[in-house]
Amino acid sequence: MKITSLLLAGVLACAVALVPATFAGGTLTPVGSANAPIQIRSHQVNVTINNGFAQTEVIQTFFNPNPIDLEALYVFPVPKSASLSEVTITSGEKTLHGEVLPKQEAQTIYEEEKAKGNDAGLTSKNSYQNYEFKITPVRANAETHLRFTYYQPLEIDTGVGRYVYPLEEGGTDEVAKSFWQPANATVEGTLSINVTLKSAWPVNDVRVPGFEGSAVTNKLDAGHYTLSLDRTGAKLDRDFVFYYRLADNLPGRVEVIPYRADKSKPGTFMMVVTPGLDLKAITGADYTYVLDVSGSMQGKLATLVSGVTQALGQMRPADRFRIITFSDSAAEIIGWTPATAENVRSATALVNGLQPQNGTNIYAGLQLALKNLDADRASSVVLVTDGVTNQGIVDPAKFHALLKQHDVRFFGFLMGNNANWPLMRAMGDATGGFYAGVSNADDIVGQILLAKSKITYESLHNASFKFSGARVSETTGDLPQKIYRGQQLVIFGRYSNAGKATVALNAKLTGEDKTYTTTFDFPETDTDNPEIERLWALAQIEQIELKESIGQLPPSESKDAITSLGVTYQLVTDHTSMLVLDDATHSARGIDRKNQQRLATERTAQSVRAAQPVKNYQVDASQPTYSAPAPHVSHSGGGGGGGGALERDDIVLLAVFIGLAGAAYVGRQAMKRKSGK
Repeated sequence: MKITSLLLAGVLACAVALVPATFAGGTLTPVGSANAPIQIRSHQVNVTINNGFAQTEVIQTFFNPNPIDLEALYVFPVPKSASLSEVTITSGEKTLHGEVLPKQEAQTIYEEEKAKGNDAGLTSKNSYQNYEFKITPVRANAETHLRFTYYQPLEIDTGVGRYVYPLEEGGTDEVAKSFWQPANATVEGTLSINVTLKSAWPVNDVRVPGFEGSAVTNKLDAGHYTLSLDRTGAKLDRDFVFYYRLADNLPGRVEVIPYRADKSKPGTFMMVVTPGLDLKAITGADYTYVLDVSGSMQGKLATLVSGVTQALGQMRPADRFRIITFSDSAAEIIGWTPATAENVRSATALVNGLQPQNGTNIYAGLQLALKNLDADRASSVVLVTDGVTNQGIVDPAKFHALLKQHDVRFFGFLMGNNANWPLMRAMGDATGGFYAGVSNADDIVGQILLAKSKITYESLHNASFKFSGARVSETTGDLPQKIYRGQQLVIFGRYSNAGKATVALNAKLTGEDKTYTTTFDFPETDTDNPEIERLWALAQIEQIELKESIGQLPPSESKDAITSLGVTYQLVTDHTSMLVLDDATHSARGIDRKNQQRLATERTAQSVRAAQPVKNYQVDASQPTYSAPAPHVSHSGGGGGGGGALERDDIVLLAVFIGLAGAAYVGRQAMKRKSGK
């Protein structure tokens, strides 16, 4: 049986591709293959955002134009903190459903079914790079339908929510580039994206940058919006980004979303903390830009340069900056320099001349950045990279140990799908740092407004959450170390006793101890949000992976723990895979239908929620945890993500995070013109 491939970047990730559409969403075929690529007949995305997490359902129709059956491979980037929960394949009258098993067991069964000529599918995870769907067979001159669903917690940042559905491939897999040749990156039929937003808090406006002319938005209530986008013959080379801006002056708050099927089982909860903190602006700060100029940044470098240029142009005279670049090795191209107009002009000219080359030695760049810091000034290290480190030290434990030695404010920004989230997570854990991805479809001004205050304002230090009065265990996200202005925190955990519980946030602010507390009730039962169990399990897996990567957990223990969580909660991990078979084959092989049972519970809850008004889960309304309102972006109009008029001081530094979208588009067009496309 011959093999073709489908490559369609189709899952949420906060990291974003900023590369030409060479490997954009679409079908690929092996170099030299005589088979025509499989066509995409339709691509439908249904998104529901409800109380702290999003559900994304993707339905695609493929057509095999060849006269022979083929085995297909379909891949998409691994999204940050998204739990793949369901895979369904339909061919003709037969429908296959997925169940998660230990990886080797699932692989063996798939190969056995393929050898018999039976219909089968297999979904596996390739570290942080991608998920892979194998489908056998894709019938000759026939359609095959693939459906998958995933959940992801969403955070409000400075009063703005953001959902990303990436449609660009990250350009970081050199082996794939040498093996696959791009074919059709266009939907032959319709690209359809439907979003339902249900917020317990009033929403002032929503926006989809780049799709304003074709997206239809309806406001049904103060916090209830729908949006639909339909395009025929659409290219799958542009990310879909959906912003929603909450009303101004909302309170700092604590929200607890529980799930407990019955009293005999442990409860699970997702706590969303939106601090209302009076944090002061920092004046006279030092900023070290650490910029990736390696070969994998080809096509992304113009956007990086644009961002740094804008950042330099907005710095205050009391600030100092320096610029470090790295590829195979690192170099300080500008030492500590006061942010005068003349110095900024010189630095801008130098940055504009940067060219991508060679490998990626992130460690060398960070090592140089951590030298010659002034202990008397607030020091921020801003790393901009795709995270694909392949030179020098690459062990995440070494990165963690290096950063652990220094008290710096670390801000990491990942460019590109398939970017190395686990490495960035290790660096963030060592410093209590903030890290995020950037989308070329983002609204530049809106993103600057969202992120600038994290760097230009003071933060809480030594922050931790402590539970009492209830038996809370197996928590994640409760040790943030630093909390930045406008940052929302998501904590997962389990509880065994219903009734009163107290959570306290302990931290230091400018050397002074601070404590913020609230008391609430864990319910005996609550069946509204069963998806919380999968999200909790994925948060546990990410925590285990982090401990393994920094040398705190042996690989064998990590593998056993991840396999157990993956099978129990039906999650595709590095050690588990989803085997997709028809009901009769599942039964004949004696496979426990854990996912079938879990999906039935989730669908029932989703149907109930869809018919009801959104529920407010705030637990500190009567006795507020915070005296100040939650920080929000300033605005005077309908800027993306709450954009609008900007004061000069509002645009400090974070253009390095986002002076990206326009430059990315211009860069792609220039490269297309250069290549004659």
